[in-house]
Amino acid sequence: MATTAPSVLILSDDLIFTSRITGAARDYGASAQVVRTVDLAISAAQREPPSCVIVDLALIGGRMVELVGALAGLPSRPQLIAYGSHVDTESLRSATEAGCDVVLPRSRFVEVLPRDLPQWLAPRAKA
Repeated sequence: MATTAPSVLILSDDLIFTSRITGAARDYGASAQVVRTVDLAISAAQREPPSCVIVDLALIGGRMVELVGALAGLPSRPQLIAYGSHVDTESLRSATEAGCDVVLPRSRFVEVLPRDLPQWLAPRAKA
């Protein structure tokens, strides 16, 4: 049985953060695709389901429930990681309530990314 390399779908328009994430993904043998809108993220995930989706909450525009729903409809739901400004507590709370697996302030996300990315890339346990 062939195994597929892990992949990360990144919803961000911040070049510094996307380069950090794509670099970390490469370090763990994963591919990375960057999109800049929720619609493109949903389309990309449906076309080729990723191992995890990393979302910059500054781009989600109140559409987290829609994104979570679209990912839940995939054959294997990817881990959903969201990060945002520590002062935007409403977006962080909304992401948690919508069902994101991990929600972090931006500074904490940068800190844990190299350590936690392998866990985020791992297949989800079957329920």
